[in-house]
Amino acid sequence: MNLIKNRTLAKLAVTLAMATGLAGTAVAQTAPAGKTATPAAAVATAADMSDGEIKKVDKSTKKITIKHGDIKNLDMPGMTMVFQVKDPAMLDMVKAGDKVKFKVEKTDGAIVVTEMQIAK
Repeated sequence: MNLIKNRTLAKLAVTLAMATGLAGTAVAQTAPAGKTATPAAAVATAADMSDGEIKKVDKSTKKITIKHGDIKNLDMPGMTMVFQVKDPAMLDMVKAGDKVKFKVEKTDGAIVVTEMQIAK
């Protein structure tokens, strides 16, 4: 009887995975021994990033001013605003006028740029 229940549950799980599009997709990346795996959903894609134009880079305060479009993960409309950066090295890769794709997260009450790349 348990064998029948287990097979039924297994079939149900496969059916649900296929119905939701999970069959054949990676749920997590494989990490080397001693390292933590990163869930595939946590890896930023171009769709996760917002478009913007650098207006000002202030290395002394480790802040950047970006005129940006909608930031979907924060439900924020487009505007120009000053952001903190997670890594000050980001400020060395851009200058005023550069078009960028960037990702921001709310951290300890501040909105912080966590990833940034020059738009192509």
